Amino acid sequence: MVVAKNVFKLFGKKKVVEDVSITIQKGKITSLIGPNGAGKSTLLSMVSRLLTSDGGEITIDELDVAKCRGNELAKKVSILKQANHVTLKLTVKELVSFGRFPYSQGKLTKEDDKHVEEAIRYMELTDLQDTYLNELSGGQKQRAYLAMVIAQDTDYILLDEPLNNLDMKHAVQMMKVLRKLVDERGKTVAIVIHDINFASCYSDQIIAMKDGKVVREGTVQEIIQSNVLKEIYEMDIEIENICNNKICVYYA
Repeated sequence: MVVAKNVFKLFGKKKVVEDVSITIQKGKITSLIGPNGAGKSTLLSMVSRLLTSDGGEITIDELDVAKCRGNELAKKVSILKQANHVTLKLTVKELVSFGRFPYSQGKLTKEDDKHVEEAIRYMELTDLQDTYLNELSGGQKQRAYLAMVIAQDTDYILLDEPLNNLDMKHAVQMMKVLRKLVDERGKTVAIVIHDINFASCYSDQIIAMKDGKVVREGTVQEIIQSNVLKEIYEMDIEIENICNNKICVYYA
């Protein structure tokens, strides 16, 4: 379980995350929703220690994120950021192999190769494994980066807007893979996501942020309500029940 207590982050004099306390439950998908600038990505980056917090405490299974060794943390939690820039000329397989670095330190074993092959297969990239990243579409690249995260084989997977650059088919595929990782492999997934209908259909827990603070936290049934969403997004959103899912109608 991930527990953040009274966490805050300053950029200059501005508090982008202010006195946030949350619990990300183990073995579930937790979606972080809210408008742009709410602090969602910053919070996720602090959980993974890509950013250091300016106060408060974050623990993962009682491991203090601020004090543990980097290699120890990398075996516990992996993160896929919104913007990924690799300047090296790498194939898909070479990229995915980077996910094994905390274990192999660059010298891949047969066990590492097994994880890499399985991750590539899991993301349906076998036919593209020898293709260079610069030859891939945006959606194919995103799937390759997720395969790298899967190969890292951590209990906790943090994803910052992973549906960017994906068409409808591959966005659905991505969410189904995440659901499968949780349901079949016992992984814990925390995801920053803007499409509230994906959050509604695939999440177990939703944390809503606004202006650097957590304004709501609960189940899909508790958060996907018109009055709650209006508080978060400041707009009227109707809710329809379709195929046992709560679907938000906000285009009209």
